[in-house]
Amino acid sequence: MKSYDIVIVGGGPAGLAAAASAKENGIDSILILERDRELGGILNQCIHNGFGLHTFKEELTGPEYAGRFIEKVEDLGIEYMLNTMVMDISTDKVVTAMNREEGLFEIQAKAIILAMGCRERPRGALNTPGYRPAGIFSAGTAQRLVNMEGYLPGREVVILGSGDIGLIMARRMTIEGAKVKLVAELMPYSGGLKRNIVQCLDDFNIPLKLSHTVVDIDGKDRVKGITLAQVDERNKPIPGTEEYIPCDTLLLSCGLIPENELSRGLGIDMEAVTNGPIVNESLETSAEGVFACGNVLHVHDLVDFVSEEAAMAGKNAVRYIKEARNEEVARIDMVPTDGVRYTVPKYIRLEKMEDTLTVRFRVGGVYKNCYISTYFDGERVMKRKRPVVAPGEMEEIKLSKAKLAEYPNLKTITVKIEEA
Repeated sequence: MKSYDIVIVGGGPAGLAAAASAKENGIDSILILERDRELGGILNQCIHNGFGLHTFKEELTGPEYAGRFIEKVEDLGIEYMLNTMVMDISTDKVVTAMNREEGLFEIQAKAIILAMGCRERPRGALNTPGYRPAGIFSAGTAQRLVNMEGYLPGREVVILGSGDIGLIMARRMTIEGAKVKLVAELMPYSGGLKRNIVQCLDDFNIPLKLSHTVVDIDGKDRVKGITLAQVDERNKPIPGTEEYIPCDTLLLSCGLIPENELSRGLGIDMEAVTNGPIVNESLETSAEGVFACGNVLHVHDLVDFVSEEAAMAGKNAVRYIKEARNEEVARIDMVPTDGVRYTVPKYIRLEKMEDTLTVRFRVGGVYKNCYISTYFDGERVMKRKRPVVAPGEMEEIKLSKAKLAEYPNLKTITVKIEEA
């Protein structure tokens, strides 16, 4: 059995940044396992720009952004295996994987970084009535068909869900000559970034219908049209608001689910809200020496934040290997409440924390003219005024180790949205 210090599952933006960071922090024995035929993950099909403004201070396309990290991994001489599927991870950090060349094989790791990314929510999870005709695609599948395979999935398109991929595909399909009739969103707010609504819908005069959903799909062999209806505050269709829209294609952009089958198989504690692992300040999961970063942990809005988080996971995995394990250290629990849905990390061990720690989270609704407030036990220690916060954009607070040390018996840090 081969052994490596660090094995990274996934060769997308998170896996690449984690590998580069681990190498730069002094570990040479690193292996990336990627199931696709090339490194770069989902970025390879994201040919639009808007990537890299934080990381490289310039605007890049997805393949360009991935290319910079692939180049870095090559230059650093980090080993990787493509077309390799990880089947299982055991509690003693034995990774079972398979590919055509080697068949089924095992690798012993000292630390593991989970960077498997996420997948799209399938139509089955949406309970849309009607037949299952041709012409229904997830937005990501359509993106791959258009950008990588060179096919146009349809001519007259309706998009259900206003996540970022759906918004970007509204623009992409329009540029390729299709007619995008509208984007429908079940919630009373969009799930995507504000800039994508402006650049992908407003600039192309594509209507966004909030509080609407598809209640029926017409067509047996191919989609002929869909029935759209308004929904009430309980997201139930309102009778009498139905509208029939002829189309030959329905794209579904209804959210992303972190790819955590391996994490669950390992028995890692999961966060119900994010569908990702629960992690501490070092991005370490409940399985000792197993770290998680990127979209497998929680769905990010910008790839720059994925890279930043992954670099931290790589650095902390190195620290885990090099440092002696000490007895249990005190933990401070993060408590999301009043509009804040979750936090990453879920708890902090002050002794293990860096000088500053970025805590990321999303909110559960649109809040205008509000404060993001942070409480240490019952005392408010930070507040930041925001004109608007929305679920489509990730928020963050920064904690300083020096400040936390002023509260020696601190048990909880509460993050909430308050009226200004």
